[in-house]
Amino acid sequence: MDQPLHAQGDSAPARPAAVGVGPAAFVPRTRRVPPAQRASAVARLVAAVVVGLVMMFPLYWMVTLAFSPNADVFSRELRIWPSSWTLDNFRTVFGSFPTATWFGNSVVITAIVTVLTVSVNLLAGYAFAELDFRGKGAIFLLVLSTMMIPVQVLMVAQFRLVTELGIYGTFWAVILPSAASAFGIFLARQFIIAIPDELIEAAKVDGAGTLRIFLQIVLPLCRPLIAVLVLLTVMYQWNDFAWPLIALKDSQLFTLPIGLLYLRGQYGADYGAIMALALVSITPIIIMFLAFQKYFVQGLARSGIR
Repeated sequence: MDQPLHAQGDSAPARPAAVGVGPAAFVPRTRRVPPAQRASAVARLVAAVVVGLVMMFPLYWMVTLAFSPNADVFSRELRIWPSSWTLDNFRTVFGSFPTATWFGNSVVITAIVTVLTVSVNLLAGYAFAELDFRGKGAIFLLVLSTMMIPVQVLMVAQFRLVTELGIYGTFWAVILPSAASAFGIFLARQFIIAIPDELIEAAKVDGAGTLRIFLQIVLPLCRPLIAVLVLLTVMYQWNDFAWPLIALKDSQLFTLPIGLLYLRGQYGADYGAIMALALVSITPIIIMFLAFQKYFVQGLARSGIR
């Protein structure tokens, strides 16, 4: 009787045990992580957690004081948790001060400034990136050089400007000086330069003009950039304190950052109410950043900003 081919002798090669048909035959081998690399990853994770806790502690302390009674706020004992949760500080903020009016003023000013600033930055960035005109490089360097000038130095010139225009004491005194941003123009230019030139050249061949190319080709590709510009503008304008304090003189036109100043008395301060108003002020910014965080990171990465 003939022997099977695989049993004709001891010298026949053995088949690998892993050969087979089915999903189990394609399972990759697990790579063992070296102990040094594993320890480094654990150390980085611990460092990230510690840094995150340190950065989150001021926010936690703000929430704690906002919901704590005045006895806990002014107590000599260190309390990291309220003895009893209360809304008295929020009642003081909304009952004794026009907080709702200040909140509405901040929303109106921030919304108008954001629309104007983002529009101007996108148009200027497109001009510096794609259009050819005399002195483009020098003008762009001049725009960037304004980023080195402290904001406080420009306030005197801005005050004279809004006074001579007759808009001092109105919302436009705060809005118009913030209608453009040098950093926003730089960010828009860097992002638009990365757009393939073939798309724009193809649109020119089809007979599209400059404005049509911007609206139909460039603008739809700039969604991550728009998210970055909107977030940066909203955060800056919502928290701006110095210039609105100078440009506005009617308390009914004040914004929330200026309202925080009025919670401080001549001989003391109601820290619980201050923390409550500060919590009301930063909550919209936190919600907006968490909602658009993905687009914010993507826009910065595509703009070449590290």
